[in-house]
Amino acid sequence: MIKQLIIISILLFCVSYANAQDRHFSQFYSSPLTLNPALTGAFNAKYRVGLINRDQWRSVANNPYRTFAASLEVKFGLDYLLRYVKKDKIAVGLVFYNDKVEGFDFRETRMALSLAYHKALDKKENKVLTLGFQAGISQRNINFNDLIFDDQFNEINAFDLPTLETLPINNFTFGDYSVGLNYQHLVTKRFSFFGGAALHHIFEPSISFYENRLDERLDVPLARNISAHGGAVIALGSRYQLSPRVLFMTQGPQMQINAGSNLRIRLDQYNSSAIYVGAWTRFANDAINSVLNDAVIAMVGLEIDGVLLGLSYDLNTEAINTFNTRQGSFELSIAYLGEYDNETILCPKF
Repeated sequence: MIKQLIIISILLFCVSYANAQDRHFSQFYSSPLTLNPALTGAFNAKYRVGLINRDQWRSVANNPYRTFAASLEVKFGLDYLLRYVKKDKIAVGLVFYNDKVEGFDFRETRMALSLAYHKALDKKENKVLTLGFQAGISQRNINFNDLIFDDQFNEINAFDLPTLETLPINNFTFGDYSVGLNYQHLVTKRFSFFGGAALHHIFEPSISFYENRLDERLDVPLARNISAHGGAVIALGSRYQLSPRVLFMTQGPQMQINAGSNLRIRLDQYNSSAIYVGAWTRFANDAINSVLNDAVIAMVGLEIDGVLLGLSYDLNTEAINTFNTRQGSFELSIAYLGEYDNETILCPKF
């Protein structure tokens, strides 16, 4: 019973403390539309369908945190327009995002539409600058029937009395907007690099369940999320390809840095299948603003004819509860590139 109470307290604290903070994926390049709207259409294909699921803290709670995102992106050429834009591309994307805490059925659901313009800066399209926008709507809800309050205790053996707590609405929606830039440069067939920045929650919408209460207005803004990311693709001989990456994010008082690299190993002479292995680390600041090594991350992946599968595991380096249990998170990503061109590309796979 004590362990269960501690677990519930941890989950409640995390939700209340992080209610103005975004969730994240360790395989951040496998979820481009939640990373930067300018990455919409940043692939060498006509369209892309992607799924990613994060399962967190399973060994702490019977019902862990679950974060899921699904996306669809389509890219169009402008060959039929004026000569000076015929190398440019326009991409549109739709992303669905769901974050759920099973213990008391708290969830957030988002749906957003992205639009990106890819401007070719040279005739061979080796240099591309992209501007992207995203507009969406989010819904937050919680099931009050799964919550227990002190005044429900019958002073004998159960919490079966009615509560006198005055509860707010349990379901509300708000609009949300993001903007981003990305630059990619194919220097040679053996080396390319890319980098970008994004600003999420431009207008800092309020996400308080109490916002619409007439007698008690509590405004909790969703702080702006500023992120910068970059990486490279480096060919190591004819079979191997190294992809170092870094992501920096700041949101209110929170800060996070992800850094690491994946190694792609080609399996056939046509470059249509490969395996990936990767190692990553994540740094974040704590409650007293000290920067800690929050987790180490291992990743494996498989690529077959435009289908990309990725599996990663986060091992937290700090204990998060009194039982000194080291916690981890699994992520599974799946993507399909339609009308895929497997030549040397700038696509930030995984």
